[in-house]
Amino acid sequence: MESDIRALKEKIIRAASVSGEGHIASAFSILDILWVLYHSILRNDPRNPQDPMRDRFVLSKGHASLGIYGILAQRGFFPLEELNTFASSSGRLGGHPDSRKVPGVEASTGSLGHGMPMAAGMALGLKINASPSRVVCIVGDGECNEGAVWEAALLAAHHQLGNFTCIVDYNHSGDRALMLGDLCAKFSSFGWEAIEIDGHDHAQIKAALEAHGGSVPRAVIARTIKGRGCKEMEHNPAWHHKAPKADELEALLAQLT
Repeated sequence: MESDIRALKEKIIRAASVSGEGHIASAFSILDILWVLYHSILRNDPRNPQDPMRDRFVLSKGHASLGIYGILAQRGFFPLEELNTFASSSGRLGGHPDSRKVPGVEASTGSLGHGMPMAAGMALGLKINASPSRVVCIVGDGECNEGAVWEAALLAAHHQLGNFTCIVDYNHSGDRALMLGDLCAKFSSFGWEAIEIDGHDHAQIKAALEAHGGSVPRAVIARTIKGRGCKEMEHNPAWHHKAPKADELEALLAQLT
């Protein structure tokens, strides 16, 4: 598994290098979470992406699209080779995911704060229809500055959306603008069940995301490292939105863990 994730990171870096575009560090921050979701948690079928019985996943921090594209390709929603068309005028893998174009993408996201309300709406619709499917959404910690996130949190608790899980990618990249403090306490005060985990520990991720039933939405505060697995990128704001040039590529690939 570790070698598979490293290989996926290499494909993501190469795709960004080819396109001259991308948020690699943001993708690496959530890659372990995505891996566990798509290999151990979510019910979905790459051969039938619109199966009404599927679980739904919403990447609210849409700028981390290279992460979800890599996982979807690895799972067979589209060919891995297509990653090399990322952000090209002739391809469908845009800088932000588009649900009208990319198999497996449930919501077009990228305008921060919008994915969480869309995911809550999906969960409410599924509950009204007595569907056994669940909804999982990833938001960024900086994105938690958006009021729409907390409006959705209030709505989810009010409607007792036990089929809804929000994962906060808590890599502290937004601390320079606004310190968020104890997010577990904040979500709990909004009526959620909240747990904090190591967002790179697969056992902890799986335990936190396994369906728990009940009527209370769950918040998973995932402590992560932006750029995880590439020393040059880890905790380095310069890599928030940057693609490696040709003369940087091999050095970055050599750092991958």
